[in-house]
Amino acid sequence: MKTRVLIIEPSEVIVEGLSSLLGEQTRFKVLSPLYSLDGLGERLVTGKPDVIILNPTLASQPSQLLADTAIPVVALVYQYVEPLVLKRYDAVVDIRDNRGTIVETLVRVTQSFHSLEQSQAGSYELSRRETDVLVQVARGLTNKEIADTLNVSVHTVISHRKNIMHKTGIKSVAGLTVYAILNNLIDESALI
Repeated sequence: MKTRVLIIEPSEVIVEGLSSLLGEQTRFKVLSPLYSLDGLGERLVTGKPDVIILNPTLASQPSQLLADTAIPVVALVYQYVEPLVLKRYDAVVDIRDNRGTIVETLVRVTQSFHSLEQSQAGSYELSRRETDVLVQVARGLTNKEIADTLNVSVHTVISHRKNIMHKTGIKSVAGLTVYAILNNLIDESALI
């Protein structure tokens, strides 16, 4: 199955060049691009992209655009962008990268993002990072606060939370808090 790629970039020239480059690859299907964030919600539903390539000047918090969808977002860089902003993305491609590097980055981010969900379907032990996220959830932090605390993207936090709920079978924050206390991941006094 081809990886569906959504490009969100205001420059038509860059969109055409990137679409052409990716269109030559048999593993990608480039969806109709967006030149702004207008219509993104509808495009997520109709196009069902597997990965989004986004100009980071359009959104410094990509996870806020995608709500609870688990789609990796790759920053497309061709001008200076604050490193802190780029950390919020799942990967970064530079317009000056060669074809192979861009393709490799997209393949890596989509495979690692989606294989993480599949590989954890049979594994019920929480990873170290999932445990870190669980502790922050038990402390009552929001996804954004957890992302800032752990210095990861909100996408990553959402993905970890889904994995935690899948592995533990617990869907509520209260239930996850009790789980964290019972498994000595957090001291009950730390919650007060």
